[in-house]
Amino acid sequence: MQLYNTLSAKEREALIEQAGKERLTISFYKYAHIGNPRILRNHLFIHWNELEVLGRIYVAHEGVNAQLSVPAENFTAFKAHLDSISFLENVRLNIAIEQDNKSFLKLKVKVRRKIVADGLNDATFDVTDKGIHVGAEQFNELIEDPDTLLVDMRNHYESEIGHFRNAITPDVDTFRDSLDIIERELAPYKEDKKLVMYCTGGIRCEKASAYYKHKGFKQVYQLEGGIIEYTRQVNQKNLENKFLGKNFVFDHRRGERITEHVIARCHQCGEPCDTHVNCANEACHLLFIQCDSCAAKMDQCCSDDCKAIVALPYQERKKLRKGKVVSNKIFKKGRSEVLKFKK
Repeated sequence: MQLYNTLSAKEREALIEQAGKERLTISFYKYAHIGNPRILRNHLFIHWNELEVLGRIYVAHEGVNAQLSVPAENFTAFKAHLDSISFLENVRLNIAIEQDNKSFLKLKVKVRRKIVADGLNDATFDVTDKGIHVGAEQFNELIEDPDTLLVDMRNHYESEIGHFRNAITPDVDTFRDSLDIIERELAPYKEDKKLVMYCTGGIRCEKASAYYKHKGFKQVYQLEGGIIEYTRQVNQKNLENKFLGKNFVFDHRRGERITEHVIARCHQCGEPCDTHVNCANEACHLLFIQCDSCAAKMDQCCSDDCKAIVALPYQERKKLRKGKVVSNKIFKKGRSEVLKFKK
């Protein structure tokens, strides 16, 4: 019984190209009380591997968080399997605005302590006691209310390339950083202001809405389905789009164009740009914003030092990387001093 990946990303990429089939990039989440995450993890992997699902899925006692792609021809079977799991029946699926057959190249289903790392150790905090969900139309009305506080629950590198007008955008590296900062700064408004939150697909602000209710905020709302679902509803219902720029996504695309506004700048020259890249030096892999001109000038690197390393023969670069691990904190490295125009 296969429970883990057997193909490399390059091998999978070649198979996708050979198949020539359209794939759908999808995300969903569901907070629930799961008794044995390991059993559910294995169940999902077995069935989704057969359907050629690829992606990054986290399973924990508090629920499931999934970002994946599936062949369009297998979507009906995939949806039927989701509906066969009681707490996932009719779960909302956020289908990507811009499709890319190579958004994911491996199927990774992992058991985690939490599906969203929050740094909280509060046994009295119930993540299922969430705030009020609102659709795009009600969200637009709410954020025009002078008694509303609109808060972006994403990280600095996400809101930098796109956010809602007049939103509070905390300068944080992680979701866990934002929780206490927002509570402290907005504490005076717990009784009389409407706290309205949004994120990419809804998972972070759903946990945040439950947390802030737990902390005493009286009027807590979240954008149903996040920016992804908001955009779909705006287009479907011909509503005013109050978002500016791009929506950052956590796959190979790195971003979806929501409006034509370019609100960020190249971190190297300062020209308007909202294209995220990773430094070509694999020992660095820094995430930053780089325009085409700087990409050509810097060989897709973040600094002269990295550019010099990339110019070395492969074996020498490999020796330099030996014993070093590029951690998942690459986003935090976006504050590197080599980026002259990072806000």
